[in-house]
Amino acid sequence: MADATNPSLWERAGAVLPGGVNSPVRSFRGVGGEPFFVRAGHGPTLETVDGREFLDYVMGYGPLILGHAHPAVVKAVESQAQRGLSYGAPTAAEVEMAERLTAAIPAMEMLRMVNSGTEATMSALRVARGVTGRRRVLKFAGSYHGHHDSLLIKAGSGAATLGVPDSAGVPADIASLTLTAPYNDIEALKEAFRVHGSEIAAVIAEPVAGNMSTVPPVPGFLETIRELTEAHGALWVSDEVMTGFRVNFGTAAEARGLTPDLVTLAKVVGAGMPVGVYGGRRAYMGLVAPLGPVYQAGTFSGNALAMAAGLAQLGVVSQPAFYPTLIERTRTLAEGLVERGRRHGIALSINQAGAMFGLFFRETPPKNFDEVAGSDVERYRRYFHGMLERGVFMPPSPFETAFPSWAHSDGDIEKTLRAADEVFRTL
Repeated sequence: MADATNPSLWERAGAVLPGGVNSPVRSFRGVGGEPFFVRAGHGPTLETVDGREFLDYVMGYGPLILGHAHPAVVKAVESQAQRGLSYGAPTAAEVEMAERLTAAIPAMEMLRMVNSGTEATMSALRVARGVTGRRRVLKFAGSYHGHHDSLLIKAGSGAATLGVPDSAGVPADIASLTLTAPYNDIEALKEAFRVHGSEIAAVIAEPVAGNMSTVPPVPGFLETIRELTEAHGALWVSDEVMTGFRVNFGTAAEARGLTPDLVTLAKVVGAGMPVGVYGGRRAYMGLVAPLGPVYQAGTFSGNALAMAAGLAQLGVVSQPAFYPTLIERTRTLAEGLVERGRRHGIALSINQAGAMFGLFFRETPPKNFDEVAGSDVERYRRYFHGMLERGVFMPPSPFETAFPSWAHSDGDIEKTLRAADEVFRTL
């Protein structure tokens, strides 16, 4: 037991890390309580430093689509580590990764590797501004595209308003360059272009929102983004950091028959290693240094370990049966949760997109951030802790997405549903 002379790991963390964590959602502030500390992950499970074991549906917030420590990924990383970690010079693996991605994603005629989703979206917007010579960008309320200043913006009071900072340290004059509109609100999107169309460099949008839990686009929403950006000379940046190779093999936008101007990736492409990607039309990417005047660089971009891990994972997920099987398993879990909740008289709904889903304590699936926020978040907190007590780790926030993996068996899904049935009985 911790005491003044023998503090707990959580107490030690709080003394040297802001909030005890290196990323805010890990603190469990969205659900209350103290987080656990992980010792290891194997397949669908996490093992904590104090010997507990959890079925994991967070999966590193998406990248671990094969589960923890998949043999093919581990072997690739071990093999590369024996040859070195980083060189500061090009490698063949970087070229192979770029070739794999451009083959899978037609909109990515040329791309640049970076180290995170934040870097990818930041760089894509820089390219869009460089291409158009314009300053403003438009994002959607509740969508998170990384923590750089241009996008760490919350909505104002109107349907499509100038942004205001969502964080201390973001200058108001930078925030004022970002327009916000409600996700899935086609009329607000049209109004934004009616008023500001000649000033907008880019619209950045997740084709399926994954940072207000999971919210798919309503019919016509993405199509309207494409139509308006083309009509007004702006670029559409499809942020597929979460959806790329999670919803389907490739991108969610192109699976709907749409071609963005620029695409951003991360998560699954790195198999748990720090990776980001931005790319698009050759004419636009040709403006990136050293070819053109849009500067972006990174010492660790295309890191050898990250390339090895990502290539190994992409090799597995490219198998024909992979996505149909995983998506059906995800559907079984998501629909099973709703059925068991309603069995106990609880208003419950889901949104599913490929191998990701959101669970909401409300009668109908939400279509935007306000509807997600209007669900019973207190009941979600109780659900989270009830599941954790029964050995199941669900996202520690009602605004985060759940990510089943290939490693989750039918038996794991059934165990999860049994735990949920017990929890719903207490709610």
